[in-house]
Amino acid sequence: MKKIYSKIESINGSVITVRADGVKYGELAEIETAFGKSLAEVNRIDGDLVSLQVFAGGRGVSTGDQIRFLGHEMQVSFSDDLLGRIFDGAGNPRDKGPALTENLVAIGGPSVNPSNRIVAKRMIRTGIPMIDMFNTLVVSQKLPIFSISGEPYNQLLARIAMQAEVDVIILGGMGLKYDDYLYFKGELEQGGALSRTVMFVHTAADPTVECLEVPDMSLAVAEQFALQGKDVLVLLTDMTNFADSMKEIAITQEQVPSNRGYPGDLYSQLAARYEKAVDFNSAGSVTILAVTTMPGDDVTHPVPDNTGYITEGQFYLKGGRIEPFGSLSRLKQNVNGKTRSDHRALMDGMIRLYSSYKDTLEKKSMGFMMSEWDEKLLKYGVMFEKEMMDLSVNIPLEGALDMGWKILASCFNKEETGIKSELIAQYWPKSAE
Repeated sequence: MKKIYSKIESINGSVITVRADGVKYGELAEIETAFGKSLAEVNRIDGDLVSLQVFAGGRGVSTGDQIRFLGHEMQVSFSDDLLGRIFDGAGNPRDKGPALTENLVAIGGPSVNPSNRIVAKRMIRTGIPMIDMFNTLVVSQKLPIFSISGEPYNQLLARIAMQAEVDVIILGGMGLKYDDYLYFKGELEQGGALSRTVMFVHTAADPTVECLEVPDMSLAVAEQFALQGKDVLVLLTDMTNFADSMKEIAITQEQVPSNRGYPGDLYSQLAARYEKAVDFNSAGSVTILAVTTMPGDDVTHPVPDNTGYITEGQFYLKGGRIEPFGSLSRLKQNVNGKTRSDHRALMDGMIRLYSSYKDTLEKKSMGFMMSEWDEKLLKYGVMFEKEMMDLSVNIPLEGALDMGWKILASCFNKEETGIKSELIAQYWPKSAE
């Protein structure tokens, strides 16, 4: 039986302080206020002085309210009943469905022991050429989507959720506008993907502390599904909101700030979440795609900067498209050679020609005379952007590879592509000969 404390030392916004012993970091407590019960989480311990972040905020809490520590950290219910359900950052139903309280599992635990992992070597198909063909998503990979506000990153996540060839989708929303939440819900319902999806959504109007719980809840559930032998894709948006919530709480606690006011353990906090990506030796897998918005399109901002050291590449979303030069999947070579014999060569050749097209565009803008080769590159660049980079394009990998050959054949002679003659002999469109 946990001891009940009835004297709150101080109330500072949503953070309260009480003197208590036998308490551990991250432990939950229940506060009995005049308006009912409210949950709080221990986020600082200094001797017997314990600080708690109140989920519902400090309004309505008085110094004489009773606090009862629950003896465990935040937990989430796990079962197949989660599929098709939507919850908030505290694990409460947001979809007006029944609360789930059985088979509770702790969140925020350590990442999987390396001895239980296997090397990433399987592709996740999404139907998006700029991913499948040029920056292949690999099972158990951890990748951010670097973007700026206003780009269609949530639309991209929704498409991936509907089209990715995985068993389960876990969608974690942090600081979402309510319209974005409704968009995700509507798209997944209409696309028929909600039945294999679990959503944990924190909106901008919800308590700050719940924002911090969303990644941990999403990844804890994902790990349990993976242990059942399922391939799980975790989609998180937006990790910058997650980091901003950390900053807000750190300021309330009067912590010494680091770069741009973020707490000094920002890297560790981000890494603790991303490192949950895993392909189990004898079970399923967890793959993580997480949106990271860059204030002012500044990749040196602390959140994207730290993220780049943790993850295995990035998708760079700019101008409504996944940019081929800013994007990188460091694990794509693990699968590109196993898809089709022309995959790697065609990918390299098309990107090289697109780079030449960009140079030609610059020459044209400066008033230089266009050669016959320049005209070919200009035609190629337009076709490449329309048929490959446009996010509305939805074709399987094999279709994208065939389309690549058709684009090359429409713009160049065989010898101008720089691709091996044996591959050209096998894949060059017969209609172009």
